[in-house]
Amino acid sequence: MSQHRYTARCSWRGSTAAGYEGYERGHAASAPPAEAQLQLASDPAFRGDPRLLNPEQLVVMAAASCQLLAFLAVAARARIDVLEYDDEAEGLMPEDDRPVRITRIALRPRIVVAAGPTEERVRRLVQTAHRECYVSNSLRSAIEVVPSVSFR
Repeated sequence: MSQHRYTARCSWRGSTAAGYEGYERGHAASAPPAEAQLQLASDPAFRGDPRLLNPEQLVVMAAASCQLLAFLAVAARARIDVLEYDDEAEGLMPEDDRPVRITRIALRPRIVVAAGPTEERVRRLVQTAHRECYVSNSLRSAIEVVPSVSFR
């Protein structure tokens, strides 16, 4: 049986001696063998730098990216010519629902395909991609996919 392994590194340097209000939230993250390194911080609501990505955004981004990649794969296997795919994803994290967590992620892909397939077929492939998305299958958050499909 095959198994995929993913690694990630996070690094922070500083001091928490001044208490919760006084330490730097900025840190670096990477995922070898990829060369890119991200500079991250906590959400601004938790005293983070709003100019930097935060872990909650990365969770939403991972769900959106995985759905995009899964859809392109199922569409390509179905010989459907996808021309554009844009998503404005949103994650919700209510503070009054303990334990605090991202409870819902809404994916709203706008998909443009070449003429040929029916809209119903494209929508079915979106749902197939959702069932095959590794990230969605790994999260406890409710993930809703509401596509908009157009043809060119």
